[in-house]
Amino acid sequence: MTLSHTVAVIGGGPAGLMAAEVLSASGAQVHVYDAMPSVGRKFLLAGRGGLNLTHSEPFDVFMTRFGERRAQLEPMLAQFAPQQVREWAAGLGIETFVGTSGRVFPTDMKAAPLLRAWLHRLRAAGVQFHMRHRWLGDTPFDAAALRFATPTGNATVKADAVVLALGGASWARLGSDGAWAPWLQERGVDIAPLLPANCGFDGAGWSEHFSSRFAGQPFKSVAISFTDSQGRRFARKGEFVATATGIEGSLIYAASALLRDEIAAHGSATLLLDLLPDRSAEQVLAAVKHPRGARSLSSHLKSRLGLEGIKAGVLHEVLSREAMQDAEQLATTIKAVPLRLVATRPIDEAISTAGGVRFDTLNEGLMASALPGVFVAGEMLDWEAPTGGYLLTASMASGAAAARGAIKHLGL
Repeated sequence: MTLSHTVAVIGGGPAGLMAAEVLSASGAQVHVYDAMPSVGRKFLLAGRGGLNLTHSEPFDVFMTRFGERRAQLEPMLAQFAPQQVREWAAGLGIETFVGTSGRVFPTDMKAAPLLRAWLHRLRAAGVQFHMRHRWLGDTPFDAAALRFATPTGNATVKADAVVLALGGASWARLGSDGAWAPWLQERGVDIAPLLPANCGFDGAGWSEHFSSRFAGQPFKSVAISFTDSQGRRFARKGEFVATATGIEGSLIYAASALLRDEIAAHGSATLLLDLLPDRSAEQVLAAVKHPRGARSLSSHLKSRLGLEGIKAGVLHEVLSREAMQDAEQLATTIKAVPLRLVATRPIDEAISTAGGVRFDTLNEGLMASALPGVFVAGEMLDWEAPTGGYLLTASMASGAAAARGAIKHLGL
């Protein structure tokens, strides 16, 4: 199968679909290839709990969430900022609202209607979709030659330009397996190692008793703080979940980049858990020291401080029986429970991926210097961000940027 004057988009996630949209609007003939039976599988999974499209905070604050990659991502996001995401969704007939956290959601909280409307518009614009086409990555990129494994055998495609939007290496069952990394490296594209991002951790040191009783339960209305060996600090209120071997959840994901890098550099990372962030250390100490009469310590902590269940349980994990009776030590620990972490959970469990194609191996249009006519977008790029709409917005913005790069390259 030979295509002329076309652009092949490999990967049917948000980055690839946005690239297809921008390319088709320029007059290009666009073909989208994906290994799965349908597109947007990770997108749909992300929407099960309510599709978080973007975030409503001011743009300058929004950009701080991308850390060391702000400079590379800001030009892309300036052209597809959170407000443009909302306008784009409205153009598909999907109204949005801002939640109490500042996150932006479709009014029906669902991903499927948005994806259906998007695909309908893309098909109406002439975009063609080829499902169950797995890129084999084993041919030279001369003339953008691409070989796919399909249900009817291998097929060779030639296009005028290629946009790679193959995702990272998390949730392989949904199509993102990172298999592209060695293929691109062999062709001179510099790749930062793929690492788990927005991930859980092992090594909190739970006893069998704690794990059997509290695994799967949340720590609610708490705060964590962590300062790495370079002096970078994270501190935030929220909630997370105890697992059989460690911890996970939104508050942990937000700190995961610092924790992951500290473990890689030093073998472990110890964060401090504040069980009562809305009470001062002085208030906690006064409550612990308050006469309890004939009441047990557990009844006293529940009555005076509301500490029970998993919060009381974690104190017994880090303090001996004698230490629990020491008011000063107990009060100090309530405000700063040390949790030592020794490993990230496997990358396939992570929400997203850090690492990928380094920006200095790409031009300003996201074309690979070593592979003229080949553009890269989405999680394949070397960036990461917390959950909260940042991942999806940046993925789509990079898809649009790669498409603009291809349009300029082709002179469309």
